[in-house]
Amino acid sequence: MAGFNKVVSTYEEALEGLKDNMTLIAGGFGLCGIPEGLIAHIKTMKTTGLTVVSNNCGVDGFGLGLLLEDKQITKMVSSYVGENALFEQQLLNGELEVELTPQGTLAEKMRAGGAGIPAFYTATGYGTPVGEGKESREFNGRQYILEESITGDFAIVKAWKADKYGNCVYRHTAQNFNPMAATAGKITVVEAEEIVEPGELQPSEIHTPGIYVNRVIKGTFEKRIERKVLAK
Repeated sequence: MAGFNKVVSTYEEALEGLKDNMTLIAGGFGLCGIPEGLIAHIKTMKTTGLTVVSNNCGVDGFGLGLLLEDKQITKMVSSYVGENALFEQQLLNGELEVELTPQGTLAEKMRAGGAGIPAFYTATGYGTPVGEGKESREFNGRQYILEESITGDFAIVKAWKADKYGNCVYRHTAQNFNPMAATAGKITVVEAEEIVEPGELQPSEIHTPGIYVNRVIKGTFEKRIERKVLAK
């Protein structure tokens, strides 16, 4: 069964094949459940022209925000972009193209892409700028717009535990966009807090089956808090 072992030991191996002008799908929500080490290594690779699909673009100096520093991202497909001043600056300067997408629609775009569904109808966005130029259709007296699904050249996700075959478990809210992102990449790379032997994860607790995963690497995580709010 050695041929099923998907564990790699270096970030170079984990991201082998990532090139300029590719589409990268990244799991996480804010700074929760993001593949910190993989993102940091992409910065050192100096890969440019990237289209990045993610809930947001991190914060200044951390997460996907690192990739803005050297203008490695050309286009962001996101649902929220409010915590990053450099993002705002590049958007207003015309250096960064941004496609804002309703959050549920973005999640379904990833899920549908991973399931081989090219497009789907949703009521979200009908009659707003989101729906402009998109095909619409009425179902049961309600209007819906057609949204195309998303797939990427690479998907990078963060797991709490992964086994050597690539089966993944996400912890609590770190599940967020990771399961959908994991299905939507031609090459999916998992950065895990812990790698366990096959059979240690119960089938009922697995969130992402290893069939979707190409590579697994053990990471170390800062788990930075995006915004700390304390009661008085």
